[in-house]
Amino acid sequence: MIIVKIGGSVFSDKRGNPENFDMETVRTIAREMANFYPGEDFIVVHGGGSFGHPEAKKYGIREGLPGDWESASLKRVGFTLTHQAMLRANARFIEAFVAENLPAFSVSTSSIFITENGEVAYGDLEVIERLLELKFIPVLFGDVSLDLAKGIDILSGDQVITYLARMLQPKKVIFLMDVDGIYYGKPGEGGLIQNLSRDEIDALLEGFHCTASGTDVTGGICNKLREAKKIAGYSEVWFVNGKVPGRLSGAIRGDGFGTRVRG
Repeated sequence: MIIVKIGGSVFSDKRGNPENFDMETVRTIAREMANFYPGEDFIVVHGGGSFGHPEAKKYGIREGLPGDWESASLKRVGFTLTHQAMLRANARFIEAFVAENLPAFSVSTSSIFITENGEVAYGDLEVIERLLELKFIPVLFGDVSLDLAKGIDILSGDQVITYLARMLQPKKVIFLMDVDGIYYGKPGEGGLIQNLSRDEIDALLEGFHCTASGTDVTGGICNKLREAKKIAGYSEVWFVNGKVPGRLSGAIRGDGFGTRVRG
């Protein structure tokens, strides 16, 4: 089984109009996956792009549910609107995959995961496992979450994948980004790291001056590496450019161009 994470920057431009969607790129990704299906089982997880992020930021969902009724009422509405935006993004993915004759099936992340201070506290994977047995392709997404400590929060697609990798132990986890992989510094300024072991990640994090609070001046590399270190304990991890045709196929075969992380 292979988990494919489609980052928001691959299918959407956060700086563009709200809820813009690159259907051509997503259909290309679907076609590449179709070349390996049904021999390979797939789970897809996508990010928010220009869909969920604006609403989540507008209503301050990450801050949790406040104690006073008036503020909490506004947050509840924002929680719903953020989720609905993500459902619209998810519907576009299902449309793209079905157009390539792939049986993609939407699984609402907020219906099967509960968080505590933003970390997964519980996930009910029975539906996902049954879908895989029946040769469907479950499609999950970064979403809002009910949170044991804060009332409400955001659950990122990367956190979903880390939990899925720990519980299901797929053969590979492939992150699709809008750059070629992990670099020594900002993309375009340092060399591409093509092979990386799990044991080398801490040294890279230190070299990039990544902080515990998540401060990151290298284009998101700190958080990507932290998640890769967790996942590589269970699965081989790839970071490849999802906007370049053929890169996903190469990662699936194991001879692709990008960054490969091994345990």
